[in-house]
Amino acid sequence: MNVLVTGGAGYIGSHIVKQLAYESNYYVTVLDNLSTGHQATIDTLSSMFDKKERFKFIEADLSDFENIAQILKEEKFDAILHFAASIVVPESVQNPMKYYLNNTANTANLIKQCIDNSVNNFVFSSTAAVYGEPKEVPVKEDSIKEPINPYGSSKLMSETILQDAAKAHEGFNFVILRYFNVAGADIENRIGQSFPDATHLIKVAAQTALKKRDKMFIYGDDYDTEDGTCIRDYIHIDDLADAHIKSLEYMLKNRKSNIFNCGYGHGFSVDAVINTMKEVTKIDFLAEYVQRRAGDPAVLISDNLKIKSELKWSPKYDNLETICNTAFEWEKTLNT
Repeated sequence: MNVLVTGGAGYIGSHIVKQLAYESNYYVTVLDNLSTGHQATIDTLSSMFDKKERFKFIEADLSDFENIAQILKEEKFDAILHFAASIVVPESVQNPMKYYLNNTANTANLIKQCIDNSVNNFVFSSTAAVYGEPKEVPVKEDSIKEPINPYGSSKLMSETILQDAAKAHEGFNFVILRYFNVAGADIENRIGQSFPDATHLIKVAAQTALKKRDKMFIYGDDYDTEDGTCIRDYIHIDDLADAHIKSLEYMLKNRKSNIFNCGYGHGFSVDAVINTMKEVTKIDFLAEYVQRRAGDPAVLISDNLKIKSELKWSPKYDNLETICNTAFEWEKTLNT
């Protein structure tokens, strides 16, 4: 199988590539513009493959439609796993056009090129942000989808394009994976989240524990939750990677499309996460309460029964201490 991974030098994409390295029937091409990904990550990933010809890197931007068309025409991919996107919720509120162009327009063109070049298997990196402020918790795949920020809207639009394309083109199949809060790093500490300006809570907490930040902020303590801070469903990155491999295998075997939530089915508050990071690291650090951010729902927890049942997915790292510890250990390896 010849597989293309867009955004494969980034946080989530790199862990999927790592997983593919141990599945010997895959030849993997990573396409990334290195805007938030890193060449060092590519070098590490390349070293994991048993044969050099099983791994290839192309530095390119999805907005270069002509180049993308040429790449798909020449490479003859069997499947695409698509991770390249902008993901910062507050930024999407301030700069929505960036998100609709980078997330939606680029994805639409990528899907078009798949259809034009007979790439009939597409795994899409989506998000729980498509649900907005959910009216039922835990959230099911068929729950109402009402995004409350442009990031979520841009992803939901891409989902719609993907589903419409599959209806119109027999034989074209997809799996949409809606992530809840992805965190942690490679269990063996070889790769992790390397972007220094990341906004993910656990990454920021690890940076603050290591004095890379003077303090961190808790955005809102007046939500309708037990301690007033937002509650999220955190999933370890290696469990998420496993879900992608199982999704790809499911699609190739069954020749059909599907949508799955990716989470553990329970959540932790912001306060609880920060306290856990302090306990794991044995380091106290300053976390300051400030006003809410635009676009943050109070509670997001997945119903993960579908992915467990249909993909036989069984998470290995459903433990907040493990998630925090792997994030911290990885952060220690970074210079900034």
